[in-house]
Amino acid sequence: MTASTSLPLAGATRSDSPAPADPVVRIQGLTKRFRVQRGWKDLLLRPGERDLRTALDAVDMEVGAGEFFGLLGQNGAGKSTLFKILATLILPDEGSVRVGGVDVTRDPAAIRQMLVPVIPSERSLYWRVSARENLRLYAALHGLAGAEVRQRVDEALQVVGLEDVGSKQVGLFSSGMKQRLLIGRALLGRPRVLLLDEPTRSLDPVSAREFRRFLKERVGRDRGTTVLLATHDHEEVTELCDRVGVLDQGRLLAVGPTEVLLAESLERSYELWTPAAHHPGLEDVVTRAGGTLISRREAPADEAGWQRVRVRLPVGEGGAARVLGSLVEAGIPVSRFTRDDLSLADLLQRVAANGDSAGPDGARAHPRDREEGRT
Repeated sequence: MTASTSLPLAGATRSDSPAPADPVVRIQGLTKRFRVQRGWKDLLLRPGERDLRTALDAVDMEVGAGEFFGLLGQNGAGKSTLFKILATLILPDEGSVRVGGVDVTRDPAAIRQMLVPVIPSERSLYWRVSARENLRLYAALHGLAGAEVRQRVDEALQVVGLEDVGSKQVGLFSSGMKQRLLIGRALLGRPRVLLLDEPTRSLDPVSAREFRRFLKERVGRDRGTTVLLATHDHEEVTELCDRVGVLDQGRLLAVGPTEVLLAESLERSYELWTPAAHHPGLEDVVTRAGGTLISRREAPADEAGWQRVRVRLPVGEGGAARVLGSLVEAGIPVSRFTRDDLSLADLLQRVAANGDSAGPDGARAHPRDREEGRT
């Protein structure tokens, strides 16, 4: 897989791995700025000035063939801007972006043949006609005609598992079926790359899980399509993505295999139930294991006498096992000991904080900092 020239996680095992021999998507030094709208008073006081906001700041990234690459970041991090540049909807200010070796600024028509953004909006489908008619319409827009239209439509319906309901009116489809049809529509042109922006946000948990399985098996494994996925959903990251990149205020802070990034960048929170929450040995046991005692709370009324204690421990089940064993040896009774993984929002905040504090201990500086001599 690939490694970015962005900051890896401070204090984490380096998640670098060899770059793909022939990456499908290659982004180098990508920078994009937008003009900030100004009020009338500011325009009158400073008529000749321009205020610019940096949406992407020297982003370097590579995505290999058939890879599911997750792009994580809070609102305003730059994910949508990056997708729009890849889809040739806006132009970059600096840097280069290539898809299949083609520069997005020099041959946008060729890019649109290789890369398709999937807009997760059911309103873009025609609900009063069948799924097959929806696909025929878009096949015609792709310039397909005759027997090729029927072949591509049948192929798309088969890939997304809708061949048995191809004649059914789309308005009668479930949300998950509509999402599949959107993917099928995108696959009509047989693209090499799909851009998915929060594809399961409108689905219930069961439908979302089924849809993720469909993406991984039908789109990824069976067709070998490269997928770039922007998401806030923790399960989408863990179930779909081979690697993830974390964007914060336009800067790519970390890139690495999903399991490494999620596991080694975090401490984990645990909750234990004990009637001896204020036992002098409890905090000592946690501290000796490299952890921190976060809080003590009374248990519900039906659990009178017990208290819930939250602790934060280094990643790894070994540390948790040692703490639990030490508590028992110290004579501190424990009835429950459960792990409470940090949310994706906590992950983003932790990576951003680690990225800002990363220094000469093996961390790679951001390209802009290297140019200005600030490592």
